[in-house]
Amino acid sequence: MGLRPRTFLLGLLLLLLGRGTTQARTSPGENTLEEQLWPEWQSLKGFPFSCNSKKSGSDAPSNSVHSLSPSDIKLVAAIGNVETPPDSGTDDLEKQEWTESEGPQACMGVVTVLSDVIRHFNPSVLRPICSPGKGVVPHNGAEDLWIQAKELVRSMKENQQLDFQNDWKLITVFFSNTSQCHLCPSAQQQRHVTSSMDQLTRMLDCLHQEVPKAFVNLVDLSGVLRGSHWHQGTPLSPTAEPCRCSGETSRLSRVATQWAYQETWEQLLASSKYNEQKSFAVVFQPFFYEGALPPPSGERPLQDPTVLALTLWNSMMKPAGQKDEPFSAKERRPVKCPSQENPYLFTYRNSNYWPRLLESRAKFEVRDGMEIRCPDKDPSDTIPTSVHRLKLADIKVIGALGDSLTAGNGAGSKPGNVLDVLTQYRGLSWSAGGDQNLSSVTTLPNILREFNPSLKGFSVGTGKENSPGAFLNQAVAGARAEDLPVQARRLVDLMKNYMDINFQEDWKIITLFIGGNDLCNVCNDPVRYSPQNFVDNIGKALDILHAEVPRAFVNLVKILEIISLRELYQEKNVSCPRLVLRKLCPCVLKFDDNSTELASLIKVNKKYQEGTHQLVESGRYDTREDFTVVVQPFFENVEMPKTPEGLPDSSFFAPDCFHFSSKAHARAAQALWNNMLEPVGQKTRRHRFEDKINITCPDQVWPFLSTYKNAVQGHGSQLLCSDRAPSASPPTSVHTLRPADIQVVATLGDSLTAGNGIGSKPNDLSDVTTQYRGLSYSSGGDSCLENVTTLPNILRKFNGNLTGYAVGTGNASDTNAFLNQAVPGTKAKELSSQVQTLIQKMKDDHRVNFHEDWKVITVLIGGSDLCDYCTDSSLYSAANFFDHLRNALDILHREVPRALVNLVDFMSPRVMRRVFLGNPDKCPVQQASILCNCVLTLRESSQELARLEAVTRAYQSSMRELVESGRYDTREDFSVVLQPFFYNIQLPILADGRPDVSFFAPDCLHPNQKFHSQLSRALWVNMLEPLGKKTDTLDLTADIPLPCPAQNEPFLRTPRNSNYTYPMKPSIENWGSDFLCEEWNPSNSVPTSVHELRPADIKVVAALGDSLTHWRGWRLGDPHHTAQHSEEVQPQNLRLLRRHRGGDRRAECSSGRGQSSVSRRGYWRDRGGQGREIGDERRVMSGTRAHRRAVRAVVHGALLLPGPELPPHVDYLL
Repeated sequence: MGLRPRTFLLGLLLLLLGRGTTQARTSPGENTLEEQLWPEWQSLKGFPFSCNSKKSGSDAPSNSVHSLSPSDIKLVAAIGNVETPPDSGTDDLEKQEWTESEGPQACMGVVTVLSDVIRHFNPSVLRPICSPGKGVVPHNGAEDLWIQAKELVRSMKENQQLDFQNDWKLITVFFSNTSQCHLCPSAQQQRHVTSSMDQLTRMLDCLHQEVPKAFVNLVDLSGVLRGSHWHQGTPLSPTAEPCRCSGETSRLSRVATQWAYQETWEQLLASSKYNEQKSFAVVFQPFFYEGALPPPSGERPLQDPTVLALTLWNSMMKPAGQKDEPFSAKERRPVKCPSQENPYLFTYRNSNYWPRLLESRAKFEVRDGMEIRCPDKDPSDTIPTSVHRLKLADIKVIGALGDSLTAGNGAGSKPGNVLDVLTQYRGLSWSAGGDQNLSSVTTLPNILREFNPSLKGFSVGTGKENSPGAFLNQAVAGARAEDLPVQARRLVDLMKNYMDINFQEDWKIITLFIGGNDLCNVCNDPVRYSPQNFVDNIGKALDILHAEVPRAFVNLVKILEIISLRELYQEKNVSCPRLVLRKLCPCVLKFDDNSTELASLIKVNKKYQEGTHQLVESGRYDTREDFTVVVQPFFENVEMPKTPEGLPDSSFFAPDCFHFSSKAHARAAQALWNNMLEPVGQKTRRHRFEDKINITCPDQVWPFLSTYKNAVQGHGSQLLCSDRAPSASPPTSVHTLRPADIQVVATLGDSLTAGNGIGSKPNDLSDVTTQYRGLSYSSGGDSCLENVTTLPNILRKFNGNLTGYAVGTGNASDTNAFLNQAVPGTKAKELSSQVQTLIQKMKDDHRVNFHEDWKVITVLIGGSDLCDYCTDSSLYSAANFFDHLRNALDILHREVPRALVNLVDFMSPRVMRRVFLGNPDKCPVQQASILCNCVLTLRESSQELARLEAVTRAYQSSMRELVESGRYDTREDFSVVLQPFFYNIQLPILADGRPDVSFFAPDCLHPNQKFHSQLSRALWVNMLEPLGKKTDTLDLTADIPLPCPAQNEPFLRTPRNSNYTYPMKPSIENWGSDFLCEEWNPSNSVPTSVHELRPADIKVVAALGDSLTHWRGWRLGDPHHTAQHSEEVQPQNLRLLRRHRGGDRRAECSSGRGQSSVSRRGYWRDRGGQGREIGDERRVMSGTRAHRRAVRAVVHGALLLPGPELPPHVDYLL
């Protein structure tokens, strides 16, 4: 070994505390043992230190130990040996050289480091003293400590540099327990600590009586070295004492007993005679290992006295009762400094310490009851055979699987009694407890007993899973997901063997909740606690239940969002045993806020939640009519409960601040109950413990527990197609695509497709922000077609392996949204971004074979553009809408193989206005400007509304023109089809003449599920209808049966397989313009001067010229509106300004051309004749001077002549 370990320690200390050298003041011949044992420490001098060494206030030493600052200390000393072990790298420990100097060496190292720290505050601190014990194994530890104390007192009295009566001394006493009774619970531990205290009394009395001005650290190293191959030099007993403990070896047991051991010591010392004087104090300094387990065999926790010394120093800098920094042999933590507020060493008095352990052991009364008043508490008329028609009163048996949160650890513990958290209050458990009744204890069984008083299986009282009172609550404290199969096996056996349970006939509810312990340990073994293993282990347990348990409804409660625990841990104003918390859940609490480890934990937590959902959504447990598993997601998003002051509310937690109190168990039971009755896809996913929860009664019309197959009633459909087979071989052409060939479904769009408000309850306006993607008409995959009508649920009847659909609620970025990438508020300009995101997701997801799978992609866009049209009519012009839509479709066309794109029309603004403005008592009319300003706030018959309707028609025309251009029919495996079912919506009208809002969400704008069901049916009908024969009207009240593909042509319809030819139109470019003038009125009277002529004063338009003017009338033009992207022509602009005028090519004149008197081969010399033709027609129509002047102005402007003189052929007009 040589000097290398010591050299390493010196380097480490220099690294921790800074460089520099100190020559300890010595006298010849003095302390030769110290120099011999620890020569390296003699060279440390005045190392740099981050703490402020200047003492605040007076420089005079303190006259009280309770205001003792580090600068007041003159001498550092210790008694009790701290032995270092043999080198673990040697195979045979017993053969290694082991000398009695090892213990004194370590002790000397500790006090030397402490002394050098003190020297930073007081450079005159004396050489430290370590009074050695008798040997490696003394005859009597307590007696040895007393002898050492006597020797220390003698040494200090003889020290000429020390003023024994007036100088302050820092004395550390190291001891240990060879007996493990200090890890026993409750009264046995109390007795053991009292016994240990008695053994130390003689030594403490010696110091107390003989040493003035002393601060004494009492350090128990049992927790550090427990389980090692070595021991400290001063155990209180020379041999291990027998101890009759319970045998509990769980992490919770070890942590709780260690903490209680510390509390017991502190309670005894705080109230002892050793802390009554101003000149003397004894403080217990706990040392517990970083992990809950003892150090692994062979590890040397005290190899480095530096770490021990600095850990002890940091403990002295913390108030009594808050010493929660665990000992780590590997981690070098920064040195703590005295604060300006508390510049002293902490004693029990200046810490304002009050023992946490309660004096009273009286029974803790639990009062978290409630009452439930439901009109229907009766069971079914006959025992149901289907789990999907199961009433609450039909339940006869209840059971539970899980960990300590289900076992009820600490649920009934009094505040501060950390050790009592080991007690499993199963009768108070939220999912399985049956103590007392609902009026005093709120649990799921107690609520169910209001419906069926004969319920069996609930647990009562306290005890472990094998205690009689546990019954069918088979949760095990400390359990992980890997332990669930064993629990499930035991639960099944109990139900089979219990005489009062009819295993085959009785309906059962089993609640499974697991995952906290997995997350708390995932950083230590990421493979063992991986999301895949987590889900697989849950699946194994569910497989056992599914295979063996008849008539069962299983609640799979999602793992909670555990990251919120950090808020409680980090809040110093809340009293919590942080050492206990950190040991119970290190992977959540020990990392920094912005660390990669914490980010990884959050990701794993989310994957745990998603994985359990996917496991159940797969339909794996819905293969029998009498069994189902339903995910109850109320714990998915959990916020830390807060007090009125905004601090974490520890009243919802057991004394360890980790487990639930009875208050939290009651709230969890209420939330679980409501989740069980909420339809799948509409379940509450956010839980606030502090919010009062109103218990829901079963719906009188549909009083059944919600399952995936009965989730939503009245909105399902039947598909009666006999031929649901795919093509004999995968098609290569989109024109021969059958429904069963579709393997991927995806959607793009805005809030309508995202599903905003589909499942919102009436009058719950705030819930419209919830995106019910699983119910969306074009992408939802909640439940099945019999309950929820959506395009994916229809397609799943043809192909059970369909993928891409969304389930549940959430944003586009959530995993369950999958390929529904619609985003609320999206406008056409943002559609391309959605397309790119969608393509990347399809490429990245292993469930999609991007190049081989056939895809149906539904696009609906435009509503959000219209809502903002009036704010910037140029930005939201029809021309821009056309460009944005084209860009998005171009990307799909260019990059996505094997795709059929449904382009769906948007809802007409006229429909939105009728519903919203026609029901002011039911619709939030005061929020019209927020919801859809440019549609809902315009006056009826206003010019602004006319413009909105015009641009709406232009948007729709753009969509038609884009699809009919043939731009997307250039590939055999891709096509875009316009599905026009949304073009005309027939609103149901009530008897009072108002539109029926029962088809709309609470905001009266978004369709609800009833509406979405009709949209799904209409879309499916359109997809099977040939082009040219597609239905463009949707009657919301109509009974729309789901058609089957035609037997002779069982394909999804495209232009080619419809034998449809788009209307022939010349190839055109987008040359149109929007006309955005705000002033449309003519002059108040007919102007007499051309220089005062307004556009609306023009009543006649004429043109002269050759074939350029004749071809499609660039000045007189075709009757297409300018905003519809046809040729821009002058009469169109004037027509907007003056609707009642003649002269364009649509005028019904004898010539059939209005006043366009042009010749295809006209020359300049022909202008006179053309002018006479116009003049003759003009005289017939009007001969007023004003008209002639108007014509002169038009022609003058059209010919761009600089002066007033006109050629003869023009002047003829006058």
